[in-house]
Amino acid sequence: MSERLHYEESASFNRDTLHYIRQAAEFGLYEIRGMGAKRKVPTFDDLVLLTASASRYPLEGYREKCSSKTVLGTRFAKKPIELDIPITIAGMSFGSLSANVKEALGRAASEMGTSTTTGDGGMTPEERQSSKTLVYQCLPSRYGFNPDDVRKADAIEVVIGQGAKPGGGGMLLGQKVSPRVASMRTLPPGIDQRSACRHPDWTGPDDLKIKLEELREITDWQVPIYIKMGATRVREDVKLAVKAGADVVVIDGMQGGTAATQQVYIEHAGIPTLAALPLAVEALEEMDVFGEVQLIISGGIRSGADVAKALALGADAVSIGQGILIALGCNSSTYVQNGEPHDAKEGYAKLGTGPGFCHHCHTGQCPVGITTQDPVLEKRLTPEVGANWVKNYLQVLNMEVTTLARACGKSDVHHMEREDLVALTVEAAAMAKVPLAGTNWIPGRP
Repeated sequence: MSERLHYEESASFNRDTLHYIRQAAEFGLYEIRGMGAKRKVPTFDDLVLLTASASRYPLEGYREKCSSKTVLGTRFAKKPIELDIPITIAGMSFGSLSANVKEALGRAASEMGTSTTTGDGGMTPEERQSSKTLVYQCLPSRYGFNPDDVRKADAIEVVIGQGAKPGGGGMLLGQKVSPRVASMRTLPPGIDQRSACRHPDWTGPDDLKIKLEELREITDWQVPIYIKMGATRVREDVKLAVKAGADVVVIDGMQGGTAATQQVYIEHAGIPTLAALPLAVEALEEMDVFGEVQLIISGGIRSGADVAKALALGADAVSIGQGILIALGCNSSTYVQNGEPHDAKEGYAKLGTGPGFCHHCHTGQCPVGITTQDPVLEKRLTPEVGANWVKNYLQVLNMEVTTLARACGKSDVHHMEREDLVALTVEAAAMAKVPLAGTNWIPGRP
């Protein structure tokens, strides 16, 4: 009898694991990359909406309005933010993104009546001028932090952590630290920048309360203060943020993106957005501030359906980063320059990847001119073109949200509720705390 050869791949030591071990053995370095988690986790795709039939009646889109107006910061701020849509643009820094991109984001957000966010490294004049509503981030690094710019902001976001790297600081590798970026961050050009993982002037919730009061004093209590955290110990973290005096809490799930960090953070730290959102809502309810303290959820939000399901689970708004980059042309095979499309595949090949698979934001060699400080590459995306793409994307998302809300019989997107949802898997039902489809069973509850 002939000898049988077996070529079954090991589940524990598959080709990706073998590659990881061999890379580690050869170079003695961990992998740094951009974007978010690639592993499969439960998402909003695992939920579906129970739209109207005989027991409820839907609203007609052509003659019955559905409001998407969103107000953030009603707890203490004298001037809460009023947005036309419940979709905001997440913090992505000048440094990780080009100045052209930051301007494009401001233009698009202004056209759609929503907000954009500075990210690490400070505020550029282009961003402030193009943004009707701009949120200024205060991060552990304090790179580019300027009290005068804080006073120009429409809201302040104190960042304790983000979903892609909770417990870890950011990175901006030397190839992206251009002279302008270096001057804004008070750094030497061309040298790797590694941000701190915690704020230098407070170590706990009592210190955080003092920090928030300082920020309120320099802004005369005019603007809302957000606290942003990566999704880990969500219930406890939200309660501490509320106790410290936050107007708005932002929870970023593990699918959230990053310009650069260790892959071990991206894939193995934090919990999925779907699991984090119900925990945050429960914490606000237990503190008796649900509705008074607004909740923004982020991390892997892609479509209007994702937004609708997040609102139904209790979020007041969502924040989007990676989806915005994709709308700008990230991972596209072409870029538009001087009104003409150009092939970007050669640029991807130089990075050892291809369109649709690129996560090389940290290199600064973005073939479509988004995550770069290279003066040649950044011209591949003009503010006018980028703003139009992002505006269109946000417009479609909001149209989808209002369409689904009307189908559920709601005249306001914020009227969607948990009973409008069921789950398709046991895991999603347990995380989202909604019934498994076709049953009244919520796993983990009697």
